[in-house]
Amino acid sequence: MKKTWNIVLLPVAVLTMMLAIFGPRLLTGYRDRNVLGRIREQEVDSAGAGYRYQLSSNEKLFILSECLNSQKRPEAEGSKPGREEETTESSYQEGTYAFVVNYEEETSRESFYASLNDGIALLKEEGILPSQIQEIVPQQYEAALYSAIDVLEPRNNVAVWKLNLISSRQNMNQENRLLDAYIDADSGKLYEFYIRTDMEWADIDAQALVRSWAEYMGLYGMEEYETKNPLLETTPYYQKYVFPGIGDERTIVTVGFYEGIDELFLKITK
Repeated sequence: MKKTWNIVLLPVAVLTMMLAIFGPRLLTGYRDRNVLGRIREQEVDSAGAGYRYQLSSNEKLFILSECLNSQKRPEAEGSKPGREEETTESSYQEGTYAFVVNYEEETSRESFYASLNDGIALLKEEGILPSQIQEIVPQQYEAALYSAIDVLEPRNNVAVWKLNLISSRQNMNQENRLLDAYIDADSGKLYEFYIRTDMEWADIDAQALVRSWAEYMGLYGMEEYETKNPLLETTPYYQKYVFPGIGDERTIVTVGFYEGIDELFLKITK
């Protein structure tokens, strides 16, 4: 009887040992065949997931104005005296805002210039730029990509192209040309511009121009900026408007005209 019992237990013991050795491997292979290479849907609780902070047009305008506020404005060749020369530094920081050159240009210059000319055509249609303004020829301009950054809140940043007509070419005809501009790197819209035109200040409806520009930029809350300070500009031909910024701050937008050189500008300041 004992011998018979041993005969029965021996195969059971061998089978148990085999399962202990090879069982996990076989089970893993089976599960892999059922999981790998197959698409499965699964609900995920996203209540705690993060999000990409997106600035409004007014906030972007304010951040850029803060960065440009202390920067010396670009000087177009032959410009009105009093308009400051362009800074030679590629990056700078003033207070809690920094304007930093971006060496990793994700957007190619070719596509930038193409989209810029599309934008200029749109600005002509909207009456923001005179219809006589010429298209941009890349070989005649210098463009650099910058980031305007709120240092205390780095997520608050704006990528912009800084565009300048090459002033070293002395014989270049500047009439009806875009001289300088700051352009949004994402949307291609112009925050600032200086142009030579054959128009006169009496021909320019500054309020209508700024209203059209604000709609084009997606800005809200435009109001006239009333001031009696005659020293704010180096020309008597200008009008100022104000837009809400971040918190209680605001951005001032100026439309002006330099008589004699027939230069129309729209610029932003703090």
